[in-house]
Amino acid sequence: MAEAFEEETEQTVSLNEYLDEVEDQELEADLVLGGDEGKECTYAKGYMKRQAIFSCLTCTPDGNAGVCTACSLSCHDGHEIIELWTKRKFRCDCGNSKFGEFYCKLLASKDIENGENSYNHNFKGKYCTCGRPYPDPDAEEQVEMIQCCMCEDWFHEEHLGLDSTNKVVCQSEANGLKLPPLQCIYIPRDEEGEPLYEDLICHMCSPICSFLTLYPKTIWAEHQQPTSETPSKEKGVVQTAPSAAGSSTMPEDGSSEPLTTDPAVPDDSSKSVGDDKGMIIGEKSDACLLGVDLLSTELTPEKSQPMFLAKNWREALCGCQKCSDFYVKKGISFLVDKEDSIAEYEKIAKQKRDEKMQQQEGEELNFLSNLGHVEKMEILSGIADMKDEIRSFLQSFDGSKPITSEDVHQVFDNLKKRRRME
Repeated sequence: MAEAFEEETEQTVSLNEYLDEVEDQELEADLVLGGDEGKECTYAKGYMKRQAIFSCLTCTPDGNAGVCTACSLSCHDGHEIIELWTKRKFRCDCGNSKFGEFYCKLLASKDIENGENSYNHNFKGKYCTCGRPYPDPDAEEQVEMIQCCMCEDWFHEEHLGLDSTNKVVCQSEANGLKLPPLQCIYIPRDEEGEPLYEDLICHMCSPICSFLTLYPKTIWAEHQQPTSETPSKEKGVVQTAPSAAGSSTMPEDGSSEPLTTDPAVPDDSSKSVGDDKGMIIGEKSDACLLGVDLLSTELTPEKSQPMFLAKNWREALCGCQKCSDFYVKKGISFLVDKEDSIAEYEKIAKQKRDEKMQQQEGEELNFLSNLGHVEKMEILSGIADMKDEIRSFLQSFDGSKPITSEDVHQVFDNLKKRRRME
């Protein structure tokens, strides 16, 4: 029995480890919020390309409105708030007609509604095709979900369009082409389980993006085959990227009937993506990289499959006029907007954070530089005393007990006594 209790004792962490963890959490929060300090409502900025959005079920239980970070903190403090991470092309709804008699405390004058906003079931606290909440109160273990870069819904891995055997059927296999069994593989991850892809396009959005199969497999995430020790149902998901499922290319005779080929086998016909034109993939040119008029071409996959895209895959997309017109018609122009991607959003957020930290350090240095020698020594001495008192407290503290507010007050009382004695 004693051994069982010893195994259940809580692990302790050092002060440095705790501070590092706090800093990591602050960084994660800054990345999600995009560097927004939450002081001003973003409504005046219009339909922002991307921003953190929250849904208040207290004010809008139908889940038909979203508010910005500042409004979630100032106007909806104490309400039932759902964090939606980020949404594209969204304008803060706080205080408009959807909120009844409730008015925004930060910016009362707003349109009745934001007609260009888009709302999915996430605003009701539901996610994935299963419509479950997150965290799921009925789940024994919370499983991370993946966000689709198109519809921006979140999906459990096991709900990404799998068949009864938990395996996505290869498109080329479904078309009657015999491919090795290894063509059907797992979600792209490394040996440690970290994702090898940058973006997911879910199985429901993939039909509209079937034109991506015309691009070379450099845009697809690399796949690591499960070893013989890896169970065939690792995390419940097996998937096939277009690089393994076949690439659709157009016949040289210009007919509108797509040709499905096996990209694993080199074929001259697969050079229809600019290889013969001497162009660099992703280079903006009046000439189409694909050599295909997407507006007049039907590319309908036989089976909808999730797509896993590699880092910087958007930079490879053709930007010619015909392709641009196709993006507009399908409502997916955001794919060729670099600032739309989560990676770019987080990059900008990190830059804002770094600039803010540098500014704070600069202000602290300026403050110290404007003080006299005596004042500087007083501050440095105070910092040293605080470190000594905290160290003394931690050394004498019983690690099996929680730290209470009384303990914290006692530390500062001891500091006051020490200063009086000096």
